[in-house]
Amino acid sequence: MASPSEEIKTENQPLTVKDLNTENPRWCAGCGDFSIIMALKRFMVERQLIPHQTVNISGIGCSGRASFYINSYGVHSIHGRAIPVAMGLALTKPELKLFIHSGDGDAISIGGGHLIHGINKNFNCVFILYDNELYALTKSQTSPTTRKGHKTNTQPSGTYLDPIHPTSLALGVGASFVASTADWLPDHLVSTLKAAYDHSGFAFVHVSQRCPHFDPNNFDHKETSWFTFLEHENGIPVDKRLVGKVETIKHDPLDRLQAFKHAIDPRVYFGLFFQDKEKPRYDVILQNQVKDAKQKARSSILDSFNL
Repeated sequence: MASPSEEIKTENQPLTVKDLNTENPRWCAGCGDFSIIMALKRFMVERQLIPHQTVNISGIGCSGRASFYINSYGVHSIHGRAIPVAMGLALTKPELKLFIHSGDGDAISIGGGHLIHGINKNFNCVFILYDNELYALTKSQTSPTTRKGHKTNTQPSGTYLDPIHPTSLALGVGASFVASTADWLPDHLVSTLKAAYDHSGFAFVHVSQRCPHFDPNNFDHKETSWFTFLEHENGIPVDKRLVGKVETIKHDPLDRLQAFKHAIDPRVYFGLFFQDKEKPRYDVILQNQVKDAKQKARSSILDSFNL
């Protein structure tokens, strides 16, 4: 488990992006992961989140390195297991600010079961799904979100199946917060992290992430004709660089049915799909049970298990 360096400024000195930097990230040139962690650092500086009260938890894959590159507490956990590690922290240290970093393979393949139950338990965290639509760390293998027909090292003639859509998956499981953004939309990405952080519960943030080394033709970030922003007074602002240059539609994040329709539409939508501020949080329920529990003598702890 990594911990913040002693060079972090005190609470009397404003936090800067420089304070949050560690070693130079070891990702391929042009990787969208650079933009994602920079957006998170920008957000932490804007909110002045104290690093030693913040934990970045990651799994395996390119996104797994994220916890090393932010000067806060961090856990580089094992493949697909970032969510249960974060859940343990949410229960034992509820004062900590939790950010989970997970790729499309790490989260939806081996970690799929944990993702379903993490969403359902609705414990307090910001879950960032880095979705480049393939396994990149293992040199371009098919992932659960790889588009049908795309050629990979594991399916060189083209992938066989339609991809899983992360936003519709999250909505189907009953997520209390579902948003989507992209690594090349810096202001929208920061605004999305703000909305996710302010949500009480499991905030699911899907990030379309470029992989120019293994899939340079995916996500044409220089063209805007293929995506639409969801816009609402209770939603996430359109990226200010693209105001008036890209299609936007009104969408109320309370409308779960319409959110599903946008999630399965062939067109890509960025913004806040759905938010339910009333969904119970499992971490709060358990913490209240512990607080309200009556003390027992040690000798009587196992009495209820007697047959």
